[in-house]
Amino acid sequence: MGRIITFSNALKEALSEEMARDERVYLIGQDLKYNVWGVTNGLNQKFGDGRVLHAPISENGFVSSALGSALVGSRPVVELMYSDFLLLAADAVADEAAKYRYMNGGGAFRVPMTIRAAGCGVGSGSGAHHAQDLEATFIHFPGLKIVIPSTPYDAKGLLKTAIRDNNPVIFFEHKLLYGTKGEVPEEEYTIPFGQAAVRREGADVTIVSWGYPLKKSLEAAELLQKEGIEAEVLDPRTLVPFDKEALRASLSKTGRLVVVEDGVKRGGVGGEIAGIAAEEMLDCLDAPVRRLGAVDAPLPAGRYGEKMMVPSVEEIVGAVKEIV
Repeated sequence: MGRIITFSNALKEALSEEMARDERVYLIGQDLKYNVWGVTNGLNQKFGDGRVLHAPISENGFVSSALGSALVGSRPVVELMYSDFLLLAADAVADEAAKYRYMNGGGAFRVPMTIRAAGCGVGSGSGAHHAQDLEATFIHFPGLKIVIPSTPYDAKGLLKTAIRDNNPVIFFEHKLLYGTKGEVPEEEYTIPFGQAAVRREGADVTIVSWGYPLKKSLEAAELLQKEGIEAEVLDPRTLVPFDKEALRASLSKTGRLVVVEDGVKRGGVGGEIAGIAAEEMLDCLDAPVRRLGAVDAPLPAGRYGEKMMVPSVEEIVGAVKEIV
């Protein structure tokens, strides 16, 4: 086994390596010197305060500032302390950054901006304004790339790819993953967008999940195996672009699909993936698609209350058994 590091340290390595590789890369966000997630701590000492910029509590303001700098040649990496704060910067992200290349001379402008939507999801009892999963909101806007790593290896490789991309990328980081550990090589690597990963092989049902819910899906798959059901677990890694070929390959083996997310089920990513399967892969399906997502209500402030709102391992097991 190779080197084992945490998810947060994998992100820090990606930032440090890309800042060393390209002087146009800089960081901007709140409290980056004493980062609540432990990702940017110490980078100001290594690269100076001129490249690790501390912004006021004005998300639309500093995201707009980063957008402007991207348009004139910089490669900003913005940190939003909680992914919920994307809503405060929605105009800069969805109305401006997503559309600039299209609106200006057929791509005369590039927008090489990475937005780290940090601390997303439930798990800390943070309440209704600090625990949402908003990827479904932003997959709606053409021009944005949506990335959600689930392992330290993917966190580093995908973040390096995001920083080098010439389009705006929203990079979601689940708060319960920062302390998780995994193998990350010391040598240089990147991970292409649009390439899903099969986290577990199986022949009876395909479970598609990402971020922290992927861990629950893998736990469910282990329990299902004890009952003679072999679940294949597919991690998209990027929701935009989405790897349709990997989904078809999996469904052609299993014939059944369960999509698991912690975002609200109504209008969720699961509905989009189910739609892709129904429109383009109906010949592969032997049963109705099952979608699991959060309850249609605001999140409570409290770790135990939060758990009641999102799919549990037992609920994933139950959904699989309904269609197998």
